[in-house]
Amino acid sequence: MANLDTTNTLLGIMAAVSVLEALLLIGMGIGGFLIYRKVMRVVSDLETRQIAPLREKVDAILVDVKTVTARVSQQTERVDHAISGTIHRVDETADRVKGSLRDKVNQAVGVVRGIRAVIMSFMGSDSERPAPGAGGVYETQTAGLGR
Repeated sequence: MANLDTTNTLLGIMAAVSVLEALLLIGMGIGGFLIYRKVMRVVSDLETRQIAPLREKVDAILVDVKTVTARVSQQTERVDHAISGTIHRVDETADRVKGSLRDKVNQAVGVVRGIRAVIMSFMGSDSERPAPGAGGVYETQTAGLGR
């Protein structure tokens, strides 16, 4: 029976330790819940005092950035339109200058050809001039001028 007393004592100690462990776990659960509540209060307070004003500032900055981006986009479109118009006008002016220059050069070439023809007529008579298509000096010189 001595063995049963020892066994009962050991079982009693084990039961007491199990009850103490259960109480410790319950206490840790309650302590964890209290700490969680306190941390959540601190987080909520931080959010109210720190994050909300920062968020408002960030939102204001984003609105400003959006406004600036819209202005830049409008100005870019205006500049692009102005450059396109200027290039178009420069092309038109260049075409007009080229046409005008071509007309003046053609007039000058016509005057030079006329003077040349007068000089050629004074330098030689019609009998000395080769017949058209005979490949004479007069034909060779005037053929290169675009006649």
